[in-house]
Amino acid sequence: MASDPTVYVVEDDEINRELMKDLFESVDLSVETYSSGNEFLEAIPVEGPGCILLDVRMPGISGLDLQTKLAEEPSRLPIIIVTAHGDTQMAVRAMKEGAFDFVEKPINNQMLLEVAHKAIDKSRTLMADLDFQDEIQDRMNLLTPREKDVLEMIAKGKLNKQIAFDLGITQRTVEVHRARVMEKMQARTVADLLRTVMSLDTFAGKP
Repeated sequence: MASDPTVYVVEDDEINRELMKDLFESVDLSVETYSSGNEFLEAIPVEGPGCILLDVRMPGISGLDLQTKLAEEPSRLPIIIVTAHGDTQMAVRAMKEGAFDFVEKPINNQMLLEVAHKAIDKSRTLMADLDFQDEIQDRMNLLTPREKDVLEMIAKGKLNKQIAFDLGITQRTVEVHRARVMEKMQARTVADLLRTVMSLDTFAGKP
């Protein structure tokens, strides 16, 4: 996993792009600039921690539409919305739809740097969470279909005897499956197992 963060500036005004690039580079942050939302979309996927500085009003795809597009996939890059005076309602809408924060023009450089650093910290947390989910999913993929059945019933709080009855197998067979589930999921206790699998969005949503 890349450790050096990058700030992605999506801004149609060339002067503003260069000013923000100079600002972030002055504190040793890597910066990539894009003149439109479409240009940014063509450049992803993006690896490593960072954040997106996104202007609301741009020709072509707007900042809000780009935010919606990016939200279609799990994102590791928090979005900071940049708005002109009078666009506050747009910024509020963006926040409701998942933006990390917003800043108003004219930009206060120190405030922008503080928000960007907080967004980068959030990005690192998101990356760690998603990487952990990937690791747990890899463990889940090692389970046989029958072991997955047993795991789901364990998650529902069923005892071995109940699982055996529901699946039409012996209690001893359930115990064998259960032990293999614990081993493959690298769980020492049932509580540990449940904490692990419930961290998966796909599993947590099951009734």
